Amino acid sequence: MPIILVGVAQLRLAQFAVFKSMLSYRHAFHAGNHADVLKHFIEVQLLRYLAQKDKPFWYIDTHAGAGCYALDSGYATQNAEYQGGIARLWERDDLPVPLADYVALVKRINPGGQMKLYPGSPLVALELLRKQDRMRLFELHPADSEILRENFAGHDAQVLVQTADGFAVLKALLPPPPRRALVLIDPPYEDKQDYQRVVSALREGLKRFANGVYAVWYPQLQRAEARQLPEQLKKLPVKSWLHVALSVQTPSEDGFGMRGSGMFVLNPPWVLHGVLQQAMPYLVRRLGQDDGAAFMLEYQES
Repeated sequence: MPIILVGVAQLRLAQFAVFKSMLSYRHAFHAGNHADVLKHFIEVQLLRYLAQKDKPFWYIDTHAGAGCYALDSGYATQNAEYQGGIARLWERDDLPVPLADYVALVKRINPGGQMKLYPGSPLVALELLRKQDRMRLFELHPADSEILRENFAGHDAQVLVQTADGFAVLKALLPPPPRRALVLIDPPYEDKQDYQRVVSALREGLKRFANGVYAVWYPQLQRAEARQLPEQLKKLPVKSWLHVALSVQTPSEDGFGMRGSGMFVLNPPWVLHGVLQQAMPYLVRRLGQDDGAAFMLEYQES
């Protein structure tokens, strides 16, 4: 599959210079950072679990991004956030087995052995989906959506890419025909309304597809909406949930910046809690930036 990189497509952006702030976010700046490690490591675990049964499932990504990102050119080099994320795991020979599985997947995207590319959530999923499974990818940013479409060209029988607001179209997809799915909700949260839209989308989704696996990524920020989101998700009408957060540093004195991130999973596989108990202390040791590094793990069973 040919990979189209955000870093080499920057000239296309001139025509999109006058855009609303909700369209200004580009994940390429953050590709491969500590938040991506947490998110995609858990995504791999969820997809592995769904693939244990022969019955097909869908992967639905409400904010799919561009699909793949250059680490050695373009946006990712400006802050080189991947150096505090995937780069710290790349050469390790003591990875817990679940983390080794995730790192091996990223290495398959880099067949030359050098860390040049980082897969977004859709490409992580494509590596793990079987012939009978399907993907539905949504991205509102027109430049990223075009690149995403090009990245998945040739997979039309399995993958549908749409330039659309994933929040708005999600309910029309549920329940999916096989009645099995992973729904990943990963908005940029630049607009504070995204926090409430996450809660609303899940509440509506659970009405239509109560047994689906829903995974929400969120940033650890000082703003009230970020701190309150996990507590709001715990109140949703679902029997079981899992909440994990990785903090890599002490909160800054001025209150700015992302100190970590979290994943909240509704209807999680029963094995996920044990996997995270094994992996999270390792991630704290390897990705932590100061003495404030820590993890938190909560779980409610049905």
